[in-house]
Amino acid sequence: MEERKGFGSNFGFLMAAIGSAVGLGNIWGFPFKMGISGGFTFLIIYLILAALCGFVVMVGELALGRKTGKGAVAAYQVLSKKFKWVGWLGIISAFLIMSFYCALGGYCIKYTVLNVGNLFHAGFGSNGLDGKAIFGALMTNQGESVIYGLIFVALTMIIVMGGIGGGIEKFCSVGMPALFFMLIVVIIRAVTLPGAVEGLKFMFVPGYAVSAGIVEKAPNFLKVLSTAGGQMFFSLSLGMGAMITYGSYLDKKQNIEKNAVLIVISDTMIALMAGLAVLPASFALGGAGASMAGPSLLFVTLQNVFDNMGAVGPIFGILFYLLVVLAAITSSISLLEVIVTHFVDVAKEKGKGDKRKTYSVVASILIAALCVLVCLDGLGSNGLWVPFQKTLGVHNFNDCWLDFFDMISEGILMPLGALLMCLMIGWEIGPKTVEDECNIEGNVLKSSGMFNICVKVVTPVLMLLILGGQIYNFFLAH
Repeated sequence: MEERKGFGSNFGFLMAAIGSAVGLGNIWGFPFKMGISGGFTFLIIYLILAALCGFVVMVGELALGRKTGKGAVAAYQVLSKKFKWVGWLGIISAFLIMSFYCALGGYCIKYTVLNVGNLFHAGFGSNGLDGKAIFGALMTNQGESVIYGLIFVALTMIIVMGGIGGGIEKFCSVGMPALFFMLIVVIIRAVTLPGAVEGLKFMFVPGYAVSAGIVEKAPNFLKVLSTAGGQMFFSLSLGMGAMITYGSYLDKKQNIEKNAVLIVISDTMIALMAGLAVLPASFALGGAGASMAGPSLLFVTLQNVFDNMGAVGPIFGILFYLLVVLAAITSSISLLEVIVTHFVDVAKEKGKGDKRKTYSVVASILIAALCVLVCLDGLGSNGLWVPFQKTLGVHNFNDCWLDFFDMISEGILMPLGALLMCLMIGWEIGPKTVEDECNIEGNVLKSSGMFNICVKVVTPVLMLLILGGQIYNFFLAH
């Protein structure tokens, strides 16, 4: 069998893994969810979950990937007959997430171009329209949405075709430091705007979201737990096969435990930094009544912010949307890599050689088809049929194809996949399997006691609560 080519350095691995974790969920999801879920209350619960669930699952996935040298599906097939099917949950999640990720990434490319137009007073700029009108026009312009979505798919495909070392590692080693730099620049401008302190209160003052009238009442504990848990899984790229896949390319000399800690801390830090870049500016120029949720925050509120900054607004608009594009691509390439690695491994097992380029193209075509569906739907603006729409009293996920795909992946498959992995490690193959993999080449799993207790009992219980809360929020909450 052809030798598996991995990351050229631990720095390259870390940049790729952190890049996978840092994405659109950090930019808008974390600060918004933190704000409406009690500020510091959400942050504390998130940090607890990151330690007791995120870190544990991260160590488990990296260890399973490196031990087997296989992608998400084959790793489970090698380790357990009972759990051999679990890896497919990651493959399905990757396809579904990529479908709307590429659409949103395409929107970000469009907004980068739009701000370039504003900078040079070109016809492809805002042309006097406000953020709501610009976004509404994009949602109903199906052709333009599709074109930008397909551009994002193509960029992702080209990087993945280059392989781990030649494509993903090289891109992330440059892209992640660039993202960090641009984030710092945007933060400095955001927090120095008049009225920016209100955005900081939204993030860090308990109860401010209620007192400011942004939300009617504080959510209950289970809702905050499930919201923080869902955000954690999505943000850290857990339960979707990405860390198993990247772990399969990780050098045996590298310390899995240390890498897991660095990934979790870096992702959380960048999520908070994203909040500092986004929310103070939103409140400064949009007030407490500015839209804080999802695409509206990213494409309506923030574009209005840049339009109201005067001559420097387009420059910060270009920087910000380029930042988001970079964050989205570093995540999308990890998702595509989950799919490609699986089929490359299968091809190699059958003696067909490395067909990476072929599988990258085929997978990208399938993803592009789903992306086109999301783009044509325009977040529900164009009247496309959506499964389960207006049935059974379901209301949260039936508005558009993006919400539907998000419900299946983030709401069910990802926490379910991570739960099953913990059950397999804890009760089928034993925690010692992971510990032994972490303890090679002079490394020692210092948190082995905590890991063993968590992977057997604590983490599965917490994930059951998260999964139950996610299902309730998607299907039953009103």
